[in-house]
Amino acid sequence: MNVAGQPRRTIWLADDGHTVEVIDQTRLPHDFVVRPLATLDDAALAIRTMVVRGAPLIGVTAAYGVALAMREDASDEGIAHAVDTLAATRPTAVNLRWALDRMAAELRRPEVNDRVAAAARLAAEMAEEDVATCQAIGRHGAALIRAAHERTGRTVNVLTHCNAGWLAAVDWGTALAPVYVAHDEGVPLHVWVDETRPRNQGAALTAFELGQHGVPHTIVADNAGGHLMQHGRVDLCIVGSDRTTATGDVANKIGTYLKALAAHDNGVPFYAALPSSTIDWALEDGVAEIPIEERGADEVTHMTGRSQTGEIVTVQISAPGSPAANPAFDVTPARLVTGIITERGVAPASRDGLAGLFSERGGSTRPGGF
Repeated sequence: MNVAGQPRRTIWLADDGHTVEVIDQTRLPHDFVVRPLATLDDAALAIRTMVVRGAPLIGVTAAYGVALAMREDASDEGIAHAVDTLAATRPTAVNLRWALDRMAAELRRPEVNDRVAAAARLAAEMAEEDVATCQAIGRHGAALIRAAHERTGRTVNVLTHCNAGWLAAVDWGTALAPVYVAHDEGVPLHVWVDETRPRNQGAALTAFELGQHGVPHTIVADNAGGHLMQHGRVDLCIVGSDRTTATGDVANKIGTYLKALAAHDNGVPFYAALPSSTIDWALEDGVAEIPIEERGADEVTHMTGRSQTGEIVTVQISAPGSPAANPAFDVTPARLVTGIITERGVAPASRDGLAGLFSERGGSTRPGGF
């Protein structure tokens, strides 16, 4: 997608052929900074501190992290160490484990001396697969936006939550891919962007990338969505997912469940857009089984932004001494999800619905592939 009129991706191999470079998303929207990753520890730190985030991008970054690790130790023990190090960074997004399992399985086949080159090729291949997958999600989801425009004859209002755009993937994104495809096709649309506290990834990241690509949008407070739906100002909701059960339960940024409840109460279609690598075919009950990451209390008690003097500052917004809890995700039950937009089409949020698109995975206990 575009930044300052130039097409960009979130992760790429540097010109030296050895270093991996990423957009430092902790510096957006105020500063556009490219951060080099030269080692396994660099990749693990980037994932843990959310320099890179979003389930698809976490998976690809982990793949590149394994590739970087192979330059130091390409033995079986080196593979295991890289996998263990990266697997410990973020607990909720299933793409992380999917990518690590795929890298480990394929890298144990060649001789040790061939593993560095094999790892680099496989990581690059997974990045290209992610781009193709997200673009396909965009095509299928854009049909829903186009149909809403044909039905109403007016600008389509889409509400999204958190950031599931190209910054959360290698390119295109998941929830925003349909928006970009429809926008580029000339469908008149407008996006309501939830600010998504405590990290404000909607206000900081979604608004940044929509603005850079020229998509009309408006930032709203997290709790404004229900009001907008009550007054007919939302035609459909599209969110992403960090892990989806085989039965269609969806884990996404905290607050997604409340949007789904509001959408259900007001008859607004509610979709989750995700690659099949985000489906955890081993899980049945998302509320009971999906691990929810608990992040630091300082994300709730403090906020960072640009001051009137142009400085980036962090300020405390809470009552001094008050404790804070910070669950990063919640789970939306399948009964509240109108459909799941995947690279193969739109499926009902159910085991039969997902298995109908991914028959080769419907009975499996392993995460799906692209």
